[in-house]
Amino acid sequence: MGRHSKPSAPRRIPSSSLVLAMLAAPAAAVIAAGADVHRQAEPIAAPAPVPPPVPEAPPYDLEVVASGPTAGPADLKTAGTVSVASWKVADRAVRQALPTGVASERGLQVKTILAARAISAVFPEIQQIGGVRADALRWHPNGLALDVMIPNPTSAEGIALGNQIVAYVIKNAERFGMQDAIWRGVYYTPNGPRGSGNGHFDHVHITTTGGGYPTGSETYFR
Repeated sequence: MGRHSKPSAPRRIPSSSLVLAMLAAPAAAVIAAGADVHRQAEPIAAPAPVPPPVPEAPPYDLEVVASGPTAGPADLKTAGTVSVASWKVADRAVRQALPTGVASERGLQVKTILAARAISAVFPEIQQIGGVRADALRWHPNGLALDVMIPNPTSAEGIALGNQIVAYVIKNAERFGMQDAIWRGVYYTPNGPRGSGNGHFDHVHITTTGGGYPTGSETYFR
């Protein structure tokens, strides 16, 4: 053969090693397949999305505002705008219109009318209020004075009622344009009693500053 060596015979793998290799391959495939099946049967759930926070509802305000022209003062409000939670009313000086009272309003000036209507509304016991009449002084003839007649004026109830009317007129002196009042001999001004000996034991005499004669378009508010 010369210098060339004889080719070596192919190396034989022991039969035991071949058997182990053949057994190991299917086992690995089964393990891998099993892992895949497990992942498919029980997938990992993604985190649930977090909902956005619910905005807080704004406070609910029911505000009384003007809905159109009114017959009363400019600050008189009559309708409403709505905005969501507490039903809070912002009062805008809603006032009640006064009906005609027991006094005849012929010849009375506007502040005198207001006083007469308010007294009729607040004191339903009063059934007669005098207004314009002939007199030596100018108050009654000019529509500036009222005579509020007191039922049973000498009784305790009558005296108490007259006292209440005087107190009510003084409390509302600015609104009524009160100049003075006389009751059971006492002369009153908006600042209280100012003298005695003036008669008027059966009625409360009230004098106002007038405010002018009505035009017929006035609305009087309590």
